[in-house]
Amino acid sequence: MLLVVGVYIVAGNLAGGAAAGGVGLAKGAVPAAYQTLVQRWGNLCPAINPALLAAQLYQESGFNPGARSPAKAQGIAQFIPGTWATHGVDGDGDGDRDVWDPDDAIPSAASYDCELAKYVKDVPGDVSANMLAAYNAGAYAVIRYGGVPPYRETRNYVKTITTLAKSFAAPVTRVDPSRQAAGAIAYAQSKLGTPYLWGGTGTAAQSGRFDCSGLTQASYDKVGIKLPRVANDQYNAGPHPARNELLPGDLVFFSHDPTDSRAIHHVGIYVGGGYMIDAPRTGAVIRFDPIDGGDYFGATRVTEDGAKALPTHV
Repeated sequence: MLLVVGVYIVAGNLAGGAAAGGVGLAKGAVPAAYQTLVQRWGNLCPAINPALLAAQLYQESGFNPGARSPAKAQGIAQFIPGTWATHGVDGDGDGDRDVWDPDDAIPSAASYDCELAKYVKDVPGDVSANMLAAYNAGAYAVIRYGGVPPYRETRNYVKTITTLAKSFAAPVTRVDPSRQAAGAIAYAQSKLGTPYLWGGTGTAAQSGRFDCSGLTQASYDKVGIKLPRVANDQYNAGPHPARNELLPGDLVFFSHDPTDSRAIHHVGIYVGGGYMIDAPRTGAVIRFDPIDGGDYFGATRVTEDGAKALPTHV
């Protein structure tokens, strides 16, 4: 495979101290079409891991290989043409470097990260944070300041990606419960019996009615946590407890594709005992429903930092 000269080829320890290959991806957090690529190339060098690479791709494009930005950034990794010309690689070995082809663009994103990490390898501090800072502000700024530079935009970028990465990583320990969960449940309970409305967010013009993600969004908004509007983006608002670790307040999700969080079609708020409060469908009301169905996908334990890290454009 054609790789940028100087990129680390053999991964040692990953950021956070996990061994190479030790960071798994949360169930379905990365679309199945890209999961193998992200897992493989996310272990390219010590500065990155699969969850961190996934967080960058999600932040940049929402895993959309056809994404274009007003700044002329292109593809799933949102390379601008000049950066692609220098750092794009032939990830699949087919003889070309195609910014629109995830088989090239995802390896290119990983190799570019690792190239930046190489530039700042002698800077004190966390190798992943310094790499992300170099991505945002340039390697020179990281070297000059001896770590993440004191730029608000850069520090926010580093925090956003590292926080978002937690929602793409498979938890290795029990996930801590949310302090806001009880308030979110109380709000959802107050809406029991309210008729469902497609696109409903509870406004006065909608007579206080909700659809599924409108209800979960409003419930967490009540306790000061701003969730995205749609269910498949709400899935990335925190880490993902296993089915046997669910606690009241967790968001529970249902998908047409068990391998892809982007195919999520429904969400509810878990209340315990195998039940959730949800706004199920047109003609129904907000009610208690069992969560154990054939299309149960997984759960998210919402965190304030996790919600704040979510991009608003995917």
